[in-house]
Amino acid sequence: MNKSGGTTGPRERRRVRAAQYLRMSTDRQIYSIDNQRDAIRNYANVMGYDIVATYEDPGRSGLSLGGRPGLQRLLKDVEGRRADFETVVVYDVSRWGRFQNTDESASYEYRCQIAGVRIEFCAELFVNDGSIGSDVLKAIKRSMAAEYSRMLSNRVFAGQSRIVKLGFSGGGPAGYGFRRLLVDGSGNPKAMLHRNERKGLATDRVILVPGPKDEIAIERWMFNQFVKTEAEIATALNARGLVTERGRPWTKACVGTVLASEKYIGNNVWNRISHKLLHNRVRNPPSAFVRADNVFKPLVSRALFNRAQATKRARAYLIPDEHLLADLTKLLKERGSCRHQSLTPPRIVIQPVFTGIDLEVSRPPTS
Repeated sequence: MNKSGGTTGPRERRRVRAAQYLRMSTDRQIYSIDNQRDAIRNYANVMGYDIVATYEDPGRSGLSLGGRPGLQRLLKDVEGRRADFETVVVYDVSRWGRFQNTDESASYEYRCQIAGVRIEFCAELFVNDGSIGSDVLKAIKRSMAAEYSRMLSNRVFAGQSRIVKLGFSGGGPAGYGFRRLLVDGSGNPKAMLHRNERKGLATDRVILVPGPKDEIAIERWMFNQFVKTEAEIATALNARGLVTERGRPWTKACVGTVLASEKYIGNNVWNRISHKLLHNRVRNPPSAFVRADNVFKPLVSRALFNRAQATKRARAYLIPDEHLLADLTKLLKERGSCRHQSLTPPRIVIQPVFTGIDLEVSRPPTS
């Protein structure tokens, strides 16, 4: 009752100032930014929250903190005491992150808590209140989120391997002398894809086809010139004003990539290097390669390609340590010293002998 003897109405609940964190990768439409925003708005209305700040990471993977500027900004504002809110509402545990180490997910939540900001998940069936039941369910959800990423990675790899074995491109640039042709599910040509263009339908596929004749001529010239080093070939190409398929000057590495690629004899090889779930890049052994032979139109003969590989292997030969020690011992006896100044390196001339092909081309064909 009040002083006048009347009754007072119910006391109005204090409105809580809250922020929302939204993240969507490319996995499911249910996790679209708009759907998350609607769910959080409904939750905020029921709980009496005012959403005063929004942090977004659209199209971002949840595997790590790197590449997620929204979450980084959230942590920076909270720990810098610049956050004008006391709670952060997230759709569910997986939107906070699918970290492969569940302790990483917990650490970011803990950093917010010690700064006085709590995390709430509006679509989960438990209240994130620090109780034993809540902590157990949250730990399970974190493990499920991490496992989903591992399962998705395995499915993607299996699907990509199947596409490669069927003779379709496994992704990446076409390579000098090739172009990417978009085909439908039946293999009928649809359009030529330019750089940075992608297919629009999941049922479409991409195959590699020969590019302009001038590029093919230059690419064949490179194989013919492999009596020279990759650096010398790159220098000759740049002297003629020729560029790579990316419009950049030629380098030793670019030439080496062309001369080692089996696509030029029609083979589709994939999974040479893998980089799964943000682990370090791994150069796989040949037994792990996914391949389909004779699926592209070759641009050079197999004999010419094999000769280039033989030259590459010969140049990569490493003299055994015992032979080097024997040579140094001989020099020590002859000169009395093995200091750098006393050694005059011998001139070594390597002249691979190829037959059946003209190697006297001195300059690349003009474009």
